[in-house]
Amino acid sequence: MKSITVESRVGPDGILKLELPVGIPNSEVVVIVVPLAPEKKSPEDLGWPPGLLDTFAGSIPDFPDRAPQGGYEVRDELE
Repeated sequence: MKSITVESRVGPDGILKLELPVGIPNSEVVVIVVPLAPEKKSPEDLGWPPGLLDTFAGSIPDFPDRAPQGGYEVRDELE
């Protein structure tokens, strides 16, 4: 058995059109579709102004001071 690997693009209508000469007429085949990871887009590609996200970097300390949390109630022990 010979497998064929082809990369193709789904059209804007959401339909994958595939034509392959497999050389085995009148035969049944199994087709497996593996979606590829979507292309990563930069913040600018998503409509953010250039450098905007850099202005937020470091604006919050890594370990902010935590206010005292107060006491807690003493509960009955489980049996």
